[in-house]
Amino acid sequence: MLLVLVLAAIAGFTTWQLTRSEASTASQYVLADVELGSIEDTVSAVGEIQPRDYVDVGAQVSGQIIALNVAVGDRVEKGALLAELDATVLKSQVAANQAQLLNLRAQLEERQAQLQLANEQYKREASLMAQDATSQDALDTAAANLRAAKAQIASIKAQMQQTQSELEGDEANLGYTRIYAPMSGTVVTLDARLGQTLNANQSAPILMRIADLNTMTVEAQVSEADISRLALGMTAKFTTLGQSDRHWSGELRQILPTPEEVNGVILYDALFDVANPDGKLMTQMSAQVTFMVAEAQNVVTVPSAALRPAADKSAKPGSYQVLLAQADGSFTPRNIVIGVKNRNVAEVKEGLQAGDQVVVGERSTNALTGGNNRGGLRAFP
Repeated sequence: MLLVLVLAAIAGFTTWQLTRSEASTASQYVLADVELGSIEDTVSAVGEIQPRDYVDVGAQVSGQIIALNVAVGDRVEKGALLAELDATVLKSQVAANQAQLLNLRAQLEERQAQLQLANEQYKREASLMAQDATSQDALDTAAANLRAAKAQIASIKAQMQQTQSELEGDEANLGYTRIYAPMSGTVVTLDARLGQTLNANQSAPILMRIADLNTMTVEAQVSEADISRLALGMTAKFTTLGQSDRHWSGELRQILPTPEEVNGVILYDALFDVANPDGKLMTQMSAQVTFMVAEAQNVVTVPSAALRPAADKSAKPGSYQVLLAQADGSFTPRNIVIGVKNRNVAEVKEGLQAGDQVVVGERSTNALTGGNNRGGLRAFP
């Protein structure tokens, strides 16, 4: 009887030790559920909003501004008169060239009359020479006078052409004293003031900027580590600081090839356009931008912390390995294939189903023994 009791005690102790060992093994791992969900792989950036279409309106001639017909914020149509410059000097130049042109036309009429006379004299001398009634010297003189008259007419015509060209240039400059809107839009900046004198001889002075605010461009700065993940045509979403609950979206249309260095970081400008029918987007607003690299809806997902490199180097692209929890408390390596992946979760295409549990970490020794390690967890290798 004593022997039976001893054997029973030994068997019970052995069972308790095995159960404790399994429980200890299971409790050293942190588990997570495999679930159905949605996943997005994105690239984040900070951007600035600018009008897509704008023009800087400048002055092509010098002069004092005598009329300024717009203010910042005004809506203008193409061809609207924006400003006028003092045209006194240019009007006098136009008048002078017009008078010079009239003078040359009068000279031309005089030279044409002399040409006609020289031509008649030459014909008469030639007729007389045929009858041997004049000298060769008289005929040569008549011919020379005829050529001189033709040359004088050619010279006057050249002067008239030059004067006409100068007149057209002065008339064009006179027209430039009236500055018109080259496009429809809104006056977003105004650098000129009434009475200000502009000097266009050294550089073209800018009076104002007109922009079409119906379509805005977001200029997002993307780091060199993420720029290779972007592709033209991908969806880009953003919010503004003042309206964080409203989302705008567009399609990436351009990545500028020349980067900018900011505090040692290389940043590339990625541009996309967005409609602005209600005018809520304004120039130089800041934008929190998200580029949608890939997304999947209602798929099986697993925490990214559970993924380990696949042991088989010849496995399918996107293959990883996880440690799958079994119903009996044991753990089995399982090869899986993932699709869309971000820092937190990954889409499972093969190898797992919703409801499975996988290991995502391992508890530290101090956590298991009740030590003072406040973290208590470490990543599963």
